Amino acid sequence: EKCKVNSGNKYNDNFYGLYCTCKRPYPDPEDEIPDEMIQCIVCEDWFHGRHLGAVPPESGDFHEMVCQACMNHCHFLWAYASQLAVPPLTKVNSLEDEGIVLKVEESEEQKKEIKKESGVEHQESKEEKQTEQFNEPSTSSGSACPEVKRFFCSVLYIFSEEPVCKLKELQSKQFLKKGTATFWPSNWRSKLCTCGDCLKMYSELEVQFLTDECDTVLAYENKGTSDQETERRDPLMDTLNSMNRVQQVELICEYNDLKTELTDYLRRFADEGTVVKREDIQHFFEEFQSRKRRRTNRMQYYCS
Repeated sequence: EKCKVNSGNKYNDNFYGLYCTCKRPYPDPEDEIPDEMIQCIVCEDWFHGRHLGAVPPESGDFHEMVCQACMNHCHFLWAYASQLAVPPLTKVNSLEDEGIVLKVEESEEQKKEIKKESGVEHQESKEEKQTEQFNEPSTSSGSACPEVKRFFCSVLYIFSEEPVCKLKELQSKQFLKKGTATFWPSNWRSKLCTCGDCLKMYSELEVQFLTDECDTVLAYENKGTSDQETERRDPLMDTLNSMNRVQQVELICEYNDLKTELTDYLRRFADEGTVVKREDIQHFFEEFQSRKRRRTNRMQYYCS
């Protein structure tokens, strides 16, 4: 029996066994077209490859997919897609067929930000020129010392007001927005901007997990493989493998002796129909330890 529906959960058609934009079950007995199902990393729904709006790249070329609906919801990903996404196998004939070119209008805050960046760049170039003049050697090279350049760059970075937003830089350029799903390589999450404004936007869109490298499909697959290996591992065999050959033989012999003697000892209680008490078990192990000491005190011979 299923538990009651949790009001804190979000249920989609997957809860009822329906997937993709076609809302069909999987496997679908009425679908005669062989097609691979791919999961979206945002909504976690599964989609047929032919219903993503574009032909997916080869399975080894990309690691994650974001469906069309989630790309519209996470509109900021289009700016990253122009630089990071793996292109689909469809050929781009024209912008009208494949999408539209977007040029994001710069707001007043973005213009101020660009002015600040240009001021920093101007100041940096000025400092570099002064450094070159000050450290110019007597030779004709006229190049400044690299260590001094790095020092001034570090000082300018420390005293700058805030780091540059990667997303604003990408949005200031032209990029192609398509009505299709997008396909991403393995390390694309590390390229997302993590400035204060972007983190706030991720929170509002409820996609904070996109910046988490441990949330990738590959990370979950590796974790599942590791868990299976841990479950299959036998602690007793691990201990036995850590011993040398002589210790292994002695341990196995002692285990067999204990098993045989304990079985014979308990069989008497079973035949008589009496209850095994704690004192009986203690008495057995005391005698077993006594017999073991007598055996170990004798001379032992091993085959060479």
